[in-house]
Amino acid sequence: MRNPMHRNALAAALTLVLGGVFATAANAASADATDLGASNASQTVTVTLILKLHNQAALEDFIQHTVTPGDPLYHQFLTTAQFSATYGATASEISRVQAFLKQQGITAGAVAANHLSIQATGTIAQFNAALQTSVHDYQSADGRHFHRPNTQPVIPSIIADTLLSATGLSTDVKLHPNIARADHFGSLKLTSKTATANSSGNGTATGIPEEYTVGDVANFYNINPLYKAGINGSGSTIGIVTLAAFQPSDAYAYWSMIGLPVKANRITVIPVDGGDTPTAGVGDDETSLDVEQSGGLAPQANIRVYEAPNVTNGNFIDAFYAAVSDNIADSISTSWGQAEEDLFPQLNGGVDETGVLQAFHQIFLEAAAQGISLFVASGDSGAYELVREGLAAPTYSTPLTVESPADDAYITAAGGTTRPFSYNITYFFGSGGGPTASIKQEQVWGWDYIANYLNAYDPTPGGWKQYLFSSGSGGGVSIYWQEPSYQRATQGIRRSEPNQSLVYYGGSKPETILTLPGNFAGRNLPDISLNADPETGYSVVDTVDFAAPGVAYGYGGTSFVAPQLNGITALLRQSNGHRIGLWNPQAYLLQNFFGYGAYSSFNDIKAGDNWYYYGIPGYEPAAGIGTLNVANFDLFLHSGF
Repeated sequence: MRNPMHRNALAAALTLVLGGVFATAANAASADATDLGASNASQTVTVTLILKLHNQAALEDFIQHTVTPGDPLYHQFLTTAQFSATYGATASEISRVQAFLKQQGITAGAVAANHLSIQATGTIAQFNAALQTSVHDYQSADGRHFHRPNTQPVIPSIIADTLLSATGLSTDVKLHPNIARADHFGSLKLTSKTATANSSGNGTATGIPEEYTVGDVANFYNINPLYKAGINGSGSTIGIVTLAAFQPSDAYAYWSMIGLPVKANRITVIPVDGGDTPTAGVGDDETSLDVEQSGGLAPQANIRVYEAPNVTNGNFIDAFYAAVSDNIADSISTSWGQAEEDLFPQLNGGVDETGVLQAFHQIFLEAAAQGISLFVASGDSGAYELVREGLAAPTYSTPLTVESPADDAYITAAGGTTRPFSYNITYFFGSGGGPTASIKQEQVWGWDYIANYLNAYDPTPGGWKQYLFSSGSGGGVSIYWQEPSYQRATQGIRRSEPNQSLVYYGGSKPETILTLPGNFAGRNLPDISLNADPETGYSVVDTVDFAAPGVAYGYGGTSFVAPQLNGITALLRQSNGHRIGLWNPQAYLLQNFFGYGAYSSFNDIKAGDNWYYYGIPGYEPAAGIGTLNVANFDLFLHSGF
């Protein structure tokens, strides 16, 4: 079903040209943010200078060798020192940047071990002068205050060959966790939910939708054979990159609650940019579930949590640069993201922030070269990421949009499904509920299956629709990153759709903010999916957001899938005796060559939709190449294909 709320909004001339050049557009993004004037010039800020890596083409070629079965370099990875020596900035380049900072009165701080970033501290006035910009204060329509450059920062010619971008000057942060709750539809409620597929075999499983545990994940995706073989994550280290604090004791409480023995004292919290303080309502539940899920699937693995504040546009980058440069975690996941369009100049008062995308790309390349597997939630707003961020009908049109950093080809984007279950709905039906309906096969997660139910049985359709659209598995086609080589032979890969634009309807007449290119051969996401629908969701322990003992049910979102794949990788790393590296080329090659079947590593998702892209045989930009059969994937990795 395609949502009628957005049909009339998907029309405008497309004038955006990618490749670093953006079409001039009305600066309507500033219509919902009032410029309050220049920021306090004496305010001290810390900025991260991102240095350009060297030999990127050679680096990408090296990475391809490490994930090509039969190649002499297959699963042979670099240390951070080896990476920095070949691909990082040189000592002379770093010295030149440091000298420039000193000349501007800015204090140069730590140089990252990978030689790709330098911390710098100075006043706003000093950075204004150094980067030929002016940082201003703003107030958004919802009352939020922030500052950001109001003109495009300019990299001085003396260091332009070395400096990629500067992050941290903007506090207009739109990053959010990808977490969703069941039954949050006003007076609408799904009840009498029962699983319709076998979920037995693991002693920590419940078999109850909304109360699923890591044991249920093991049952769903054939992980139990690894446990029976003694594979439990021992010797592996899991990394979590997050923008919210949590209570480590909550993770231990979760594992104890489900009866799962785990390694003692396994969690290490690494504060980045000062870290964060546990605060209800800002993402602590996200960090809690990330640790509980990843560590629950690999109960003997160590866990390192890189915890940064969600204050500037540089904190998330800093956390990733720290985690990858440390090179201790064998796999890393995050469940935070934002629409890739958020970084385009049309949504930033004319300032191009796509340097953030490039900064992430560099660190993802380093991770791949070092054999670190990366996973990120693909989003919980179906094919319409900007809706999740408040740019929704009727004030805005709803163009097809995807999330960053899931849009990057060097990170595995984790999508979501709905597990088979039966349910009915209480609404106008009364306490007894309406007719029972069933999801008979695992399908793409998208809550329009609830809309379909109400269309069939609700004689007075109306306000409930606003609670449903566009919740579902994030997916679609990037209009920034080109299609990677590993997707070119994959059945179902799509190009961007025509007639997509972001239009503001809140003024005296419609105003086009941003036009998007049609038929762009962009990176498709997600790559791999697991159960994410909150209606077939999970329990979580979080005493920051919930009263003691902090147990909550009906949690879901692709936030669960990314850490689950992270924990699964810890098992694969132990089983294979080495890091697995970048999943994507290996997974697509395996699927393209062997297809689906009894011994496949993947289960084809052929039903459901994420409000635009439908589950079909093969790949679709909603569930990717499908869900995972972990034991089979492990066997293929052992065989070298």
